[in-house]
Amino acid sequence: MLTEIIREAWFALRRNYTRSLLTMLGIVWGIATVTLLIAYGSSFRQILVNGFDAFGKGAVVCWPQQTSEQPGGQRAGKKVVLEQADLEMVKETAPMVKHACLETVEWQPISYGDRYANTAIRGVCPEYGEMRNEVPAEGRWISAGDLLERRRVAFIGGRIREKLFSGRPAVGETVLIKGVRFTVLGTMDRKIQLSNYFTSDDESVWIPFTAAGDLWNTKKAQVLLFEPIAPQFEKRAMDQVLAAVATRQQFSPTDKKAIQMFGRDEFRPIIDALTIGLQVLLTFIGTLTLGIGGVGVMNIMLVSVDERIREIGLRRALGARRRHIKLQFLAETLLIMLLGGAIGVLLSYAIAAAVGTLPLMGPLFEDESGKADIHLRISMATVMLSSLVLLAVGVVSGLVPALRASRLDPVEALRYE
Repeated sequence: MLTEIIREAWFALRRNYTRSLLTMLGIVWGIATVTLLIAYGSSFRQILVNGFDAFGKGAVVCWPQQTSEQPGGQRAGKKVVLEQADLEMVKETAPMVKHACLETVEWQPISYGDRYANTAIRGVCPEYGEMRNEVPAEGRWISAGDLLERRRVAFIGGRIREKLFSGRPAVGETVLIKGVRFTVLGTMDRKIQLSNYFTSDDESVWIPFTAAGDLWNTKKAQVLLFEPIAPQFEKRAMDQVLAAVATRQQFSPTDKKAIQMFGRDEFRPIIDALTIGLQVLLTFIGTLTLGIGGVGVMNIMLVSVDERIREIGLRRALGARRRHIKLQFLAETLLIMLLGGAIGVLLSYAIAAAVGTLPLMGPLFEDESGKADIHLRISMATVMLSSLVLLAVGVVSGLVPALRASRLDPVEALRYE
């Protein structure tokens, strides 16, 4: 029965070939619009999420401030400092912390030959690279051996590499930091990141924390960085770190103002709200465009009902039930929608291939690689989502004429001129 209904729907569309084709064009453009807008929204979200994750998928930065409470007779306003003993206390008493590291920084000159830059030299530990997502493009990151043996080695960011080496290999070369010789052990590609502190990672140079002690006083670190054992434990890990430092420095473990902490939980909802909201908006706009095409299909099918009233009456007189008539017109509508949808999806692939890349954050970061720009990649998930939208619009568009046709009185239909 279903095969017969589809066959009859196909013959009905062929009888009005030109009208069917013109009606289908609205669906073709509508589904292409939906597909391209969903692809744009997905790429936009992925770029923002990647820029957010570039800071570190679980890193929490702790800035020492001043106490605001007075436990045990201690005065408020006591300045909090971060020292090696605080780091050891965190590692011993904070089970929710996976990695922890002190970071010290000074703006110092770095030079290679006659090339020169003045930037942030950051003394860190080996775990820092994993926490902050510092991925080597060449060479390697700082190791435990570098830290233990106070090796004078440096890992440099993408922009500093360009300033000093202009595309030449940098690994193994010797640079001068504050007049002291350091060997470049690794370099990083340009990093697209939406958040940083001190300065961007592209403009930074990292050296072992112990080697930084040869250049300046590292007894008091600027920040403490840690990563929870899992993202859902970030809040508990923050409380444990605060309690560990408070125990050693004798201030209240509930004093949130003593240490200012910045983690992903504070910013991820904002990123999700922006990107998901944009995706929903673009999908809604595309659905409206497709809906306009659906209205056109509905109108044509209503005209078709008026033209075939005697045919409908004859079928009813020969034993066809209302549901058969309803399914017949619904099948014709869905056939137009599906054929137009298939052509529209192919058209969206062609447009995406022709457009390629659309600029987004590449110009802002002076990046020409294209990784920070919109790529109209149409995934299977995008096609499935746009097909669901198409199916919903098709059912709504076909239901009105189908119901009208099924409710015609057979006797009146046969007498219709």
